[in-house]
Amino acid sequence: MSFEEFLKRFDAAAEGLTSAEALERLDICGKNILENIGSESALKKYLKQFRNFFSILLITGAFLSYTAERLDPGKGNLYISIALFGVVILNATFTFIQEYQAEQIMASFRQLIPPAARVLRDGTIKEILASELVVGDVIFIEEGDKVPADGRLIEENTLKVDNSSLTGEAEPQLRSLECTHPNMLECRNMVFSGTLVLTGNGKAVVYGTGQNTQMGKLATLTKQTTSVETPLRKELNTFIKIISVIAIFLGISFFAIGFVIQDLFLLNLIFAIGIIVANVPEGLLPTVTLALSLASKRMAKRNALIKQLESVETLGSTTVICTDKTGTLTQNKMAINSVTLGFEHIDVANGGVPPDILLKVAVLCNNSRLTEGPIGYKGDPTEGALLMYASKFTDIDAMREKNTRLKEYSFDSLKERMQVIYHSNTNTDIVTDDNAGTDTVTGTNEKESYLKGASEVVVKMCDRILMNGDEVPITEDDRDDLLDMHLKIAERGERVLALAYRRAEEEIEYDTGFTFIGFTGAVDPPRPEVKDAINKCHRAGIKVVMITGDHPITAVSIAKTVGFSNNVHEPVVITGAELDELSLDELSEKLKAPDIIFARTSPVQKLKIVQAFQAMGEIVTMTGDGVNDAPAIKNSDMGVAMGSGTDVARESADMILLDDNFATIVNAVEEGRTVFDNIKKFIAYILTSNIPEILPFIAFVLLAIPLPMNVQLILAIDLGTDILPALALAIEKGEGDIMKRPPRSKFEKLLTPQVLLTSYGMKGPIEALAGFTCYFAVLLDGGWTWGQALLSNDLLYRQAIMAFFAAVIICQVANLLVSRTRVESALSRNLFTNKMIVLAIVSELLILSMIMFYPFANTIFGTAPVPVEYLLLALPFAILLFVQDEIRKYYIRKGSLLAKAFLKW
Repeated sequence: MSFEEFLKRFDAAAEGLTSAEALERLDICGKNILENIGSESALKKYLKQFRNFFSILLITGAFLSYTAERLDPGKGNLYISIALFGVVILNATFTFIQEYQAEQIMASFRQLIPPAARVLRDGTIKEILASELVVGDVIFIEEGDKVPADGRLIEENTLKVDNSSLTGEAEPQLRSLECTHPNMLECRNMVFSGTLVLTGNGKAVVYGTGQNTQMGKLATLTKQTTSVETPLRKELNTFIKIISVIAIFLGISFFAIGFVIQDLFLLNLIFAIGIIVANVPEGLLPTVTLALSLASKRMAKRNALIKQLESVETLGSTTVICTDKTGTLTQNKMAINSVTLGFEHIDVANGGVPPDILLKVAVLCNNSRLTEGPIGYKGDPTEGALLMYASKFTDIDAMREKNTRLKEYSFDSLKERMQVIYHSNTNTDIVTDDNAGTDTVTGTNEKESYLKGASEVVVKMCDRILMNGDEVPITEDDRDDLLDMHLKIAERGERVLALAYRRAEEEIEYDTGFTFIGFTGAVDPPRPEVKDAINKCHRAGIKVVMITGDHPITAVSIAKTVGFSNNVHEPVVITGAELDELSLDELSEKLKAPDIIFARTSPVQKLKIVQAFQAMGEIVTMTGDGVNDAPAIKNSDMGVAMGSGTDVARESADMILLDDNFATIVNAVEEGRTVFDNIKKFIAYILTSNIPEILPFIAFVLLAIPLPMNVQLILAIDLGTDILPALALAIEKGEGDIMKRPPRSKFEKLLTPQVLLTSYGMKGPIEALAGFTCYFAVLLDGGWTWGQALLSNDLLYRQAIMAFFAAVIICQVANLLVSRTRVESALSRNLFTNKMIVLAIVSELLILSMIMFYPFANTIFGTAPVPVEYLLLALPFAILLFVQDEIRKYYIRKGSLLAKAFLKW
């Protein structure tokens, strides 16, 4: 709309508002801040963690154990109650801490609003709090400022802004007073809250504050976007439900059977509690938490910082990686890659020297400056690259001192060129006339105009071309050939500028009469390690999708350079405008292509792409660094932010790349796959001990024998002896094919019939048989007769249950060793390559010794020391367990269909 219509729409004026008008509008518009939408108290969030099925089950078990203690004191049920409730508190606290981090997203958005702003109030310039800005205010912005609100420019002086946090475009955007695009984000007469002023200054009328800014709309979108539940969390919930249903079913069933047989309510209630506790793996979630913590520490050493621990595993199941280009696939450092002089190419790679006139245009028609630091310049990246290139051949500061800038005509989106007028006096000499007694100035002392810009614009303004040091007339065929040359350079993904010069008679902007010098092509070099990383993704069955705000030609060129395309077919390129026209079905069809590039995308479009992939059943990892990436990062299965990115992106993400490197993502994927493998290993390990924990209760009811193992000893296994071994399995290195197999199916479960068969049907019964053998050996040698009742404090009974417990622990040591691999032979692993295995075995034996010999432990667990010869009876069973599992894995490696169908877990 026209400026007059704009002012009328917002009841504003170029002279700004009065303080009274501003105060009245503040009541209507509200403060210029980003509000926290739908927040809950910390206490409410914490209490929500106790509503999941696993917590309810354990709380119920704790309550029942406490009830049993009150009804029949001194039987150890109080310790059971405390232990179960402690597990609930531990898991709730961990989950709360993880979810609390999400609340930092709004805080990071708020940091993008500057604390103060310069505004025209009551006819004078005042500095006020940015939160007090209202629609209709006239604000002043200059180099280094963060724009405090959305506004339309009414004045600008060589104003350039960095909109990358909103649009994803790394290129600084020149502002103007004209409407240049129907899309507000692309229109040059607009400035947006939270963006940075790079050069120049300006004045704007505010039309949007707080939640009504572009930044505010993104904040609302990000906050309302639902974080996706991790595959691991889904699997653990499913696993817990299955195990819990089994536990409750057995508990109720055997309570009923026991009540019918013995008609003792209290005894059978305690029994039911025991069988439920025996089935539920109380140590599972603490073990998973610790395992993921260890994995995250390993990843941190490889420059990948994990915020959500469960997301470690999500990486391993990733099927699609949506990655940004700038800084992730590339080095985010523009450099001159191609230079031409007329029609001749200068060998940049081998130090080919350009002519002085080309260097003069590159340095003088340039507003960037060299600085210390990793990038080496400040200002426009392409101009910075020109300075870096020129500094290899000339003294830039000296050149600028010897030439005086008289006039600048800044780059404009309509004219697509920058032109400067300089006064040059580089060759001036003083000559003395002895006869006249005067000094005369000789040499060149003239004005020159230097031009750089879009090739088709500059070439059209030239009537001569520099050839072999001479200026020769340019023909139409020459112009066509030059534009063809430009196109070939651009197709390599380079940002091309044409350079020209002419003598200037006046300080005016010229449209013709220039001499064409040549082209420069700047490129953001790809990271050298990215190509191997992308190849690794392809071998692992992971699709890599590029989503960038850059031009399609640039994106395709970089994609081919880094091995993005397999060269069998061209990648599918979809621009943001094309994406808007696609229906969901049409988009889904295009997403099936092997190689896809999205260019010129908006924040909402990035979110649309992620959701479209997820609707197809893909597990999506999304990378980004700007505010514009935050909604898509949060909604993806695995959000990855660049360490150099905005606070908003980092807070929205599950993982932060400290080195902004795509290769680091691939390393993290490998770690994630290993984590899932290892979790399956220790689940199979801890489930094995469930059978020797359950069968004593069943034998107690059906065979009317003294209970072979009490609940305290079950908890000693689940929360004691099994914890370190499970952690040791969690840090095992991946097996050889970890990155050569496709991503695991989203339908692959942690708990499968094969896992249950291996743990419950093969290894578990061997452990139970070992326990019963040692148990009955102690009882029978002690004079016990079948059917004889024993009190819980009877020495013989305490020795017998100690023997049962010890036999299970001995077999679990063998189970630990054989569980180190899923398919490879456990004998192929050196015991000392994982020192945690040795520590775990030592810890199991120490806990066993403490429970057997320490008097206080004897009191808590109801045990007594037992002669060592009874424990040796368990060794043949431990060897049998190891051998039978090695045989199972042998047949899997040999390709036995029976083994693969029934024994692989």
